[in-house]
Amino acid sequence: MFKKTYLLFIPFLLFLLIFSIFMIYVSESIASSAEALTRLKYSPVTTESLKLKNVQITRAELVTNDTKYPAYYLIRGKVNERTGIDGKTYAIGFEMRLPLAWNSRFLHQMNGGNDGVVVPAEGDLRNLGVSGLARGFAVLSTDAGHDGKDPANAGFGLAQGNMFGLDPQARSDYGYATTGAIVTVAKKIIMDFYGKEPSFSYIIGCSNGGRHGMVAATRYPEHYDGILAGNPGFQLPKAAVQHAWDVQCFRIANPDIRKSFSREDMQLVAAKVVEKCDALDGVEDGIIADMRRCQERFKLSELKCPGEKKADCLNAEQVRALDLSMGGPKNSAGQQLYSSWPYDGGMGAGNWRFWKLESGIPAWNGMPLIATMGAGSLSYIFTVPPTKTAGDPASLLKFLVEFDFDKDAPKIFARDNTFKESPVEFMDPPDVADPKLKDFKARGGKMIIYHGSSDGVFSTNDIVTWYEKLALNYGGNPTDFVRLFLIPGMSHCRGGPSTDQFDALSALMTWVEGGQPPDRIIASVDPANPEIPANWDKKRTRPLCVWPNIPKYKGGDKEKAESFKCELP
Repeated sequence: MFKKTYLLFIPFLLFLLIFSIFMIYVSESIASSAEALTRLKYSPVTTESLKLKNVQITRAELVTNDTKYPAYYLIRGKVNERTGIDGKTYAIGFEMRLPLAWNSRFLHQMNGGNDGVVVPAEGDLRNLGVSGLARGFAVLSTDAGHDGKDPANAGFGLAQGNMFGLDPQARSDYGYATTGAIVTVAKKIIMDFYGKEPSFSYIIGCSNGGRHGMVAATRYPEHYDGILAGNPGFQLPKAAVQHAWDVQCFRIANPDIRKSFSREDMQLVAAKVVEKCDALDGVEDGIIADMRRCQERFKLSELKCPGEKKADCLNAEQVRALDLSMGGPKNSAGQQLYSSWPYDGGMGAGNWRFWKLESGIPAWNGMPLIATMGAGSLSYIFTVPPTKTAGDPASLLKFLVEFDFDKDAPKIFARDNTFKESPVEFMDPPDVADPKLKDFKARGGKMIIYHGSSDGVFSTNDIVTWYEKLALNYGGNPTDFVRLFLIPGMSHCRGGPSTDQFDALSALMTWVEGGQPPDRIIASVDPANPEIPANWDKKRTRPLCVWPNIPKYKGGDKEKAESFKCELP
């Protein structure tokens, strides 16, 4: 009887043993996390604990109530605080989000525009599908060394965010130096918090953020395994010269550039491009996949009205204005100062218009982005010496209208005793004219670049030209470490009549960590995008192909990516 009773306790004893082992494991895990948190929060992370100079931590706390993400540790701080030659206070502001469920990877999030604000460190480009933080990355974000809302600059109106251009070091920080200064700080924080270095390090961004990535590939290749650069403004000073060129060209059509082309006029141009080029990939689907051949087929002159201006044509002044704009800026000797631009089916989209023609923003007097924020950048940041311009819309527009392509355009290459780096030097990748990226390639780094064919601020032709120069330096094929993907119809970073939703970060990770390069990336439409044509399926997918390949239709449902194959035109 006693023996039988004893046997009944065996399962219970086994349960207690297993439960005890489990609790020990959980307790150790909790203790480990708590130790890391305690070490970070109470040690505290300062100049002394990091053993790095000029680092201040202004906030460090555990966040468990963020409805978007699992628990993470939030750190905010600043690096290299100083007083500029303009008497203003500068520092590299930064934020890090360190998930407790870390995937052992680091993601350096590069932000766009003039920077000047510490964007939440989430690692989200809005077309990646899932943000870096949600994937478990430790994410870093910075303001690139200046405060775009500095109260000391409040009186400068729309030029407030450009005033840092009066300080040489702030220019360098914005162009490249912030990356070199902050990445070591970020990796030291990761080491202190997790007790180990990241297994892989990535840098991602679009627009100026994409430029940051391309610059890092040349200046700081030792820090990054993978780079994702979207619509990169890698020759931003030259692209800023285009702002003045556009304004002066559009004034040929109408002294008020907001009225030079109506929405219907630009939609007419876009529709004509689609009509001429849609079928080049084997199917009529509203997408111009063969961008290069399209430029040979589309003739803007065919839209010129034979007489008076009508809804189905452009007047002579409009044709001349748009033709000059798309040809890119030139000086009086005919020298090309920036790139030409491709005609594409997204030129009638709202984003293209917002950049080039009309914003609808009352504080900007409805002027487009190039004539307000873009003008301030060219004036204060991308000329040596800075051109001090009032920050109201009329003054900024006047600066572009009076910009001289013989006398003023060379200022993007100029230096003086105060500004010892030219704008091109601190903004462009150092090897931009003859790209090789030798050190990045040598360490096994991989880069994916994507670019919308209807970008209104950075020319698709410019990135294609750069990529083909890189290809020439590697026997005609650089695809073992850099791959370029074009997105037909896509505007600047997203939007337009396009398949602008795609997970290029996963493709990059698979390449970096698994050795499998992406021959194609599947993209889909954003169902909420108001510029998707009514006859497109809201679930449309397309392959994005490695340039110079294009997606060719092979038969089947034209709404599905599997009906297309990436091939040479």
